[in-house]
Amino acid sequence: MVKVVGIDHLVIRVGDYERSKRFYDRLFTFLGFEVLGDYGDQIGWTNGRTRFWIGEADEEGKRHPHRVGNIGFHHYAFELESREDVDALQAFLEQEGTTIVDPAGEYYDDYYAVFFLDPDGLKLEGMKWGARTQAAKGAAKG
Repeated sequence: MVKVVGIDHLVIRVGDYERSKRFYDRLFTFLGFEVLGDYGDQIGWTNGRTRFWIGEADEEGKRHPHRVGNIGFHHYAFELESREDVDALQAFLEQEGTTIVDPAGEYYDDYYAVFFLDPDGLKLEGMKWGARTQAAKGAAKG
């Protein structure tokens, strides 16, 4: 049987390449990513495990802006190391003037996240799940 071992990369199309390139470069620098490749019409970043690429949409694509709720992309979540990292990401986003649609908080049992929009309205998330569960297991062992 074939087994998927991970997601290698995500590629999105953007309406204004230079604007999105600036947004994602600041975001990914903050998140510890480095530029993987810059080919003029597309650029990708990596942290050694995850790769994220952007490229400009064609003219037809630009006539149909993204709307959460349409068929297709809903959101992309970056798993962070701690709840404090989620809070730090929100502070960074606020400093950058990024639209935060759901502020840092507990959205499910032991699931802490912040949701925000890129320049085209694509929804992104920084999240940490299982922190309390991991702490309780550690306390039970100790």
